[in-house]
Amino acid sequence: MPGTESPLRGRTAVVTGAARGLGAAIARELSARGARVALLGREERTLRRVQRSLPGVCECWEADVTDDRGLARAGEGVRARLGPPSVVVANAGIAEGGPFAESDPAVWRRVVEVNLIGSAATARTFIGDLLDTSGYFLQVASLASLGAAPMMSAYCASKAGVESFAHALRAEVAHRRVGVGIAYINWTDTDMVRDVDEYAVLRELRGHMPPPARRVYSVEHVAGRLVTAIERRRPSVYVPGWLRSAQLVRAAMPSVVTMLSRRELPRLAAVEPFEATGVLGSDGRTGRAASRSRPGRDLPDGDAR
Repeated sequence: MPGTESPLRGRTAVVTGAARGLGAAIARELSARGARVALLGREERTLRRVQRSLPGVCECWEADVTDDRGLARAGEGVRARLGPPSVVVANAGIAEGGPFAESDPAVWRRVVEVNLIGSAATARTFIGDLLDTSGYFLQVASLASLGAAPMMSAYCASKAGVESFAHALRAEVAHRRVGVGIAYINWTDTDMVRDVDEYAVLRELRGHMPPPARRVYSVEHVAGRLVTAIERRRPSVYVPGWLRSAQLVRAAMPSVVTMLSRRELPRLAAVEPFEATGVLGSDGRTGRAASRSRPGRDLPDGDAR
């Protein structure tokens, strides 16, 4: 915070999905404000590159957020090398697009596992530390938590789930002085969002959103807003700020989306057949490349956001 020392200085913060994109940007911002940062992700080489770019104390651990044992080992390492964390950011996330009827069950399930189960596993791994430190847990959610969109069923289901999970966790630990925040973010300039625009149907659907909702924000801008919310232990943060107003109309959003989809999807299908995207943003490659090179038995790791 300008003119004052950040309350994060000297504290240990954990960030999942930290190998690239928003996770790496959050880690850089936390480090710039004086936190000791633990980077968690599935790509050690990329994590090391992020580690070297941070200005402060930082360590990294290769871990899959859906692997309870792997997370437990990473947690032990964080406590031994950086101290008990008082900030945990559940950021790891992936997406896939296309018609539900044609989706690969393994890919669909993996999106839900990484985004929802992975967030819960992250919280379970570090909840004892947050209770001891009266810490803060930030769940990265999405506009998709407020209103679902066609062709993104796994992502929308998982993001609605993480919102509900975070609300439940907040109610459970509030009396223990642990803060739980939810970050509602819109389009952010990451591999995942770039891959969305590779697919004509998803690009067209985004194009039918109101003009402010189409804007893509830099990871640095979003990360700065989220870390300020962490400093202030906010129960929620909206990036961009107008997303807060979506809470007021969320009950009407499914009907509006259905009405638009009934009109637009047949038109779009006549121009280009719908197809499943596979995982979007996998390993920093495009969704199409990831789909070709990674079958369902070898799915991406959750560092895509």
